[in-house]
Amino acid sequence: MADANAFWRHVDDGLLLAVRVTPKASADRIEGPLSLDDGSVRLALKVRAVPDKGAANKAVEALIAKAFGVRKSDVAVTSGSTSRLKTVRIDGEPGALASRARTLVEP
Repeated sequence: MADANAFWRHVDDGLLLAVRVTPKASADRIEGPLSLDDGSVRLALKVRAVPDKGAANKAVEALIAKAFGVRKSDVAVTSGSTSRLKTVRIDGEPGALASRARTLVEP
């Protein structure tokens, strides 16, 4: 299994998540950490939305907000808006968010 802490990092007032998104899935869900061929680790997500006019990005933001217990307005795709590989910023207390990130991937 991939290192559960490798897909996120602290920033001053929040957390940055490295994610890999699969659109047009049967359900919105967090799959867990995923090791890519280049050695990087990303949090694998699946969303029902199609990658058209930002719909998948909005679904990613909503899924992350729900999973982390924050408002949707506290979550934003900051890079990779047209790619499956994205960076998502969550605003909030970094320690609490990191703790939640760890619990999302524990077996």
